[in-house]
Amino acid sequence: MSLPALSFAAVPGRRRTTIELAAEIERRGFTGLYCPSFGDGMALCEALALTTATIPFGTSIANIYTRHPYDFAQSAAFIHEISGGRFRFGIGVSHARANRVLGVQTGRPLADVRRFVADLRTGAERVGTLPPIVLAALRRKMVALAGELGDGVVWANAARSHMPASLQALPARAHGDGFFVGNMIPTCVCTDRTEGAAVMRRVLRGYVQLPNYQLYWIEAGYEDEMRAIQRALAERQTDQLMSLMSDRWLNDVTLFGPPARIRDGVAAWIAAGVRTPILVPSSVRGGQMEALREIFEVFA
Repeated sequence: MSLPALSFAAVPGRRRTTIELAAEIERRGFTGLYCPSFGDGMALCEALALTTATIPFGTSIANIYTRHPYDFAQSAAFIHEISGGRFRFGIGVSHARANRVLGVQTGRPLADVRRFVADLRTGAERVGTLPPIVLAALRRKMVALAGELGDGVVWANAARSHMPASLQALPARAHGDGFFVGNMIPTCVCTDRTEGAAVMRRVLRGYVQLPNYQLYWIEAGYEDEMRAIQRALAERQTDQLMSLMSDRWLNDVTLFGPPARIRDGVAAWIAAGVRTPILVPSSVRGGQMEALREIFEVFA
C-alpha cells in the first residue's frame, strides 16, 4: 500500500535529533513530512530542504498573522528553490485563543486568507518563484476558497465520514492529481484500544474547546456531542469533557489500535478522498520519538 505522510515537530533540546530522523523517514518511503503550527515550522522546513533529497515536506500550517506576507514570501521562495520544488507552504488562521496568546487579533478568516495570498503573490515578484500554497480548512466555505485560490487544502482532525461531502465544495480545477488534499490524523499504535482511546481523547481535549472545531464537527454530524461539550464549558465543568467525546466520534476522527487497524484506517482515508493522509503520532509508552518508531513498525 502507499505509505502515509507524517507530522513532524522539533521540540527544544531535540531539534538536531529530529532533523537527523528525517533521513530515516525518507529512506523508509513515507510520502511526506508536515510541520504543525507550534514551533518554527518554516525553520524546520529549511532544515529539511538541506538534509533530505526526495521526500516532499511542508508547513501544516504556518499562521498568517505571525509574519508579514512579504517576509513569508521570502522564506517560502527560498525553501522552494533550495529543496528543488519539494516544499508546500501550508497556511491558515489558527484559532482566536492561540492568537490572543501571541498578541495578534484574528480577523475575518475568509477575507484575511484571500488578502494574505494576494499579498504573498505580489511579494513573489521580487523574491522568486513561490511554492504551492495549501490552505487549511474545516468547513465548506474555506474548502471552496482553497480550491479557488490555492494549490491544495489540508484539514486537521477531520471526520472521515464527512470528507466526501467536504470535498464536494472544491471546484472542478481542484480534482486533478496536482491539487494537494491532506488531513492531519491523530494516531496511536497500541494493542489495548482502551489505552489508545484515552490517549486520543487527551490529544483532542483542547480541540473540542475551540469554537471553529465545534462548528465543524456539528457540520460533520456530531451535534449532540458538541452541544454537550459547549454546555459543559459554559458551566465550567471541564472534567466532563473526556466522557463527552463519544466512541463514534473518536473512531471517525482518529486512528488507534494494532498495526493492521492503522493500515486499514489509512486505506480508508485514501478511499474517502484524502490523497495524503498525515499521521500525527502519539504513544501510550512515550513521546514523539517513541510514537514515530511505533509507526515505523506498522509500515515496515
